Amino acid sequence: MNEIQEKLKLLPDSPGVYIMLDKDKNVIYVGKARILKNRVRQYFHSTLKTEKVAAMVSNIADFYYIITKSEIDALSLENNLIKKYKPKYNILLKDDKTYPYIKVALYEKYPSFSVSRKLKKGSKYFGPYMGGVRVRDVLEIVNMAFGVRICTTAITDKPKKPCLNYHIHRCPAPCAHLISEEEYAERVKAAMRFLDGEDADVEKLLREKMTFYAENEQFELALDCRNKLEMLSKIALKRITALNRDINADVIAYVSNNLYSAVNVLITRRGIMQGASTFAVENASSDGEALTSFISQYYAAHEIPDEIIVQDFCETALLEEYFRQAHGKNVSVVSPKLGIRKQLLDMAANNASEYLEKVLDKIRHKEDMTVRACERLQEVLHLSRYPRRMECYDISNISGVDKVGSMVVFIDGESDRSQYRRFRIKTVEGANDFASLQEVLTRRLAKLGTEEEDHFPKPDLVIIDGGKGQLSAVQEIFEKCGAQGIDLISLAKREEEIFTTDSKESILLDKRDYCLQMLQRIRDEAHRFAITFFRNIHSKQSLTSLLTEIPGVGKIKRRALTEKFGTIDRIMRASVKELAEVDGIGENLAAVIRKYFEEEL
Repeated sequence: MNEIQEKLKLLPDSPGVYIMLDKDKNVIYVGKARILKNRVRQYFHSTLKTEKVAAMVSNIADFYYIITKSEIDALSLENNLIKKYKPKYNILLKDDKTYPYIKVALYEKYPSFSVSRKLKKGSKYFGPYMGGVRVRDVLEIVNMAFGVRICTTAITDKPKKPCLNYHIHRCPAPCAHLISEEEYAERVKAAMRFLDGEDADVEKLLREKMTFYAENEQFELALDCRNKLEMLSKIALKRITALNRDINADVIAYVSNNLYSAVNVLITRRGIMQGASTFAVENASSDGEALTSFISQYYAAHEIPDEIIVQDFCETALLEEYFRQAHGKNVSVVSPKLGIRKQLLDMAANNASEYLEKVLDKIRHKEDMTVRACERLQEVLHLSRYPRRMECYDISNISGVDKVGSMVVFIDGESDRSQYRRFRIKTVEGANDFASLQEVLTRRLAKLGTEEEDHFPKPDLVIIDGGKGQLSAVQEIFEKCGAQGIDLISLAKREEEIFTTDSKESILLDKRDYCLQMLQRIRDEAHRFAITFFRNIHSKQSLTSLLTEIPGVGKIKRRALTEKFGTIDRIMRASVKELAEVDGIGENLAAVIRKYFEEEL
């Protein structure tokens, strides 16, 4: 602590980011400051601390800081460092659900319409769709009413054969050069007007179609039109009459009980309440800093609206400048005192408070199953350090064919799917799991101490799916690769025995122990991930080998079939008509393929 006090004296009067470390040099908190000297000293000198801040400060063994040109740069750097280190005491949106949008690919000559959960530059997005409105129903209405294309077919200078959508009047077949660019552009504009809220013409069209289908006793189609009309009514009911149709605003409210916090996001587009999301969050900082950090992280993965409505403790001016500089967008971040916006903000705050009250026990249980389970694991297995980053490995094959390995990563007891990795076994002949594990771990440990360690950080604990034999095989690799400072254990499935490198005897934990349950989750996830990878490879290889036996199906046609159907099962079940729709596969060859699989079955 004396070293920390000396460092505090040297803090500058500059803006920047500060990084708190625990005794194992793990990053436990990242914060930004307008004046580093003032902000960092508050943690150690102020006596008024929330429980969460006090818990974080008690774990600080060291800190360092990075000076930036401005507080805006500090906020951007804070975001990047939080993503990189995933600190224990920062807000992490790892459980964030991304809602679907309808994407209009305006960069294309003939823009296609599709469903997307990721936002990228160059396209126009409508949504998000939530609260009982099915985005695929909306896309189907757009396709039915305006005849815009919803396929991914590349449009080239050479005309293609029109597909079924053309013949049922759902697409004008720009790929077959059957519509001009100007005429198609008018359809796109009309479709986008509908997605912007002008739905009267579409409602009239759906009613006419419903009546037509009913009169012709096509009752399934009539029912489908009725369902789509009900969905349009559902969207209309969400319109907030006091809100201007041109307003695209997100309402974000933050509530805290000094230990746990929740954020509620209400989304309004074109005056329509699209829906809401609520997040349980933890953060060792003031409410204003926590809300600012949440907003900057949230909009890294969501559409940025024209307006964000927040409570008065949020750093509004900082966020407006941040959106201008980091995203190139002018956003109005406001804290209303009266009117409909204040009512919406109160609604969001009430939602967050109710959510926090209801899920408090779940949050506590989650901590028991994750962070506290990690702490207990260190204690019962006598690990050299807190197992913050755990990696688990598994091997999958059938009789030595298509051997694959998996690596899953858990941070503080929770899975981090962005860091999962798969390995194709390259050097091992036959079904030799020991040798396969050795190859996988050799390749993994070779990343340590290189430039790639930024992408493959050093684990605190490596878990092997298997018993003493698998553990010994991997231990040999650890010794050869000089993997110091990494603990190693294995978990055998039959009796759920835990083997360590320090003892010949296994460790048996109570089946109800959160510690064991966490290890089982990690082991089962590694197994699932390996099996999924194996099935994908095996299916593709089986698909390729079978297709080569069909006369007339060469390399290009095999690739086209694979891209269209994906698996051998889907090709086997495909009709002659479906097969004939694949590029390069006419009706004659489709019949040959169908006959081949009927004989095989």
